[in-house]
Amino acid sequence: MSPLRFNAFVMNTNSHIHHGQWRHPDAQQVDFESVDVWVNLAKKLEEGLFDAIFFADIVGLYGAGDGPYDVNVREGLQIPNHDPAVLLSALAVNTEHLGLAFTSNVLQQHPFHFARQISTLDHISKGRVAWNIVTGTLENGARNFDLEHLPDHEERYKWAQEYVDVTYKLWEGSWDEGALLKDRERGIYSDPSKVHKIYHRGERYRVDGPHLPSPSPQRTPLLFQAGASDDGRAFAAQHAEGVFIIAPTPEIAADNIRETRRLAVAAGRRAEDVKFYQGIAFVVGSTEEEAKRKEQELEEYLSIDGYLAHMNYAAKEDGTSYPPDTPLADVETNASKGLLTWLRQSITDHEPVVADVAALLSGRRIVGTPEQIADQLEVWQRAGVDGFNIFNWRIPDSYTEFIDHVLPVLRERGLAQTEYAPGTFRQKVFGSDYVNERHPAAQYRGTFGGKS
Repeated sequence: MSPLRFNAFVMNTNSHIHHGQWRHPDAQQVDFESVDVWVNLAKKLEEGLFDAIFFADIVGLYGAGDGPYDVNVREGLQIPNHDPAVLLSALAVNTEHLGLAFTSNVLQQHPFHFARQISTLDHISKGRVAWNIVTGTLENGARNFDLEHLPDHEERYKWAQEYVDVTYKLWEGSWDEGALLKDRERGIYSDPSKVHKIYHRGERYRVDGPHLPSPSPQRTPLLFQAGASDDGRAFAAQHAEGVFIIAPTPEIAADNIRETRRLAVAAGRRAEDVKFYQGIAFVVGSTEEEAKRKEQELEEYLSIDGYLAHMNYAAKEDGTSYPPDTPLADVETNASKGLLTWLRQSITDHEPVVADVAALLSGRRIVGTPEQIADQLEVWQRAGVDGFNIFNWRIPDSYTEFIDHVLPVLRERGLAQTEYAPGTFRQKVFGSDYVNERHPAAQYRGTFGGKS
């Protein structure tokens, strides 16, 4: 078996996935606005040879667009939150190898500005940036960016197709290789014949270019995507290099992975061009009894209200609540449709209802000794999983315990890397700095020269 890959799944906020845990006296996420919390965590992750720190992000409130948001504010449930892209600059100059992944919604920034931001971060980090492409799931988030309503699920993916197309043209096609000269003797900083406008004309965007930054070490950042619906899976098969899944069982993960890889091959890529990262949390104990005791302590801090508010599924479009006994099959949502399907698949002994959502979300965990946890990770790997996005209960303890106790066991089994490979994030994962020739971004290399 090849080594697994591990990302720390975090958010620049107080209460990200496991709500209520910030109240524990050891939980440093309560002071998330302090850059020291994140610099110290990034350094620890790099010491542990984690592949990346992976930032989630939102640009609005969970819940109906005109609904109450008391729970969000009271719990610190992703409000306040800060811009992860800005934070990455600080982490980049305090680490050397750790990948720096962040989420950006196609609704929230114009692609010309976003492409410039990514290239700047990739230069600062010497090629360690990754973009988690999302289409947005929040009604309030859409209204924060001049939209009357969150666009339809299918329409959001059409929007994403044009958005990435613009960025690919800028990253891959605007500057030819060798355009940047810095020739002091001849007085030529860049070769004008190798820097091109792209003249994109689409349904949503008109972008002339050229891309203002010179090519960064990766040009196009390493690309993650987390769609689990039919539209999301098709998009991932075409564009993603890493797919973030939250499957309830290894068997369901295996089905999802097989289908996405089949779609990738149909899109002209290879099955191995896409890696899959399962989202999961751990409770680590030196014995089974200690692990269960620690799990019970975590349970004492859980906020049921926080989980329900987080998932949007407890409220209808008009802002009123679904009754707790409402079957999940009857819940109408324009949000995370794939995740709702996975939640429904997680319960097999009865029809899952709204009241089950909190238990389902908090229950995605592996509890046990380092050896027992390693055994379970091998099961996921046999299902086709390449790595894990590790959820935290508390920062930094959730990661320090995993690094100090579980990773040594995994290394003994050859399931965790023992040193970093050199080079960019993509070089470490795929063996090359740039997207391969099968990726749709590659079509724009060298295509704009001589065009007006």
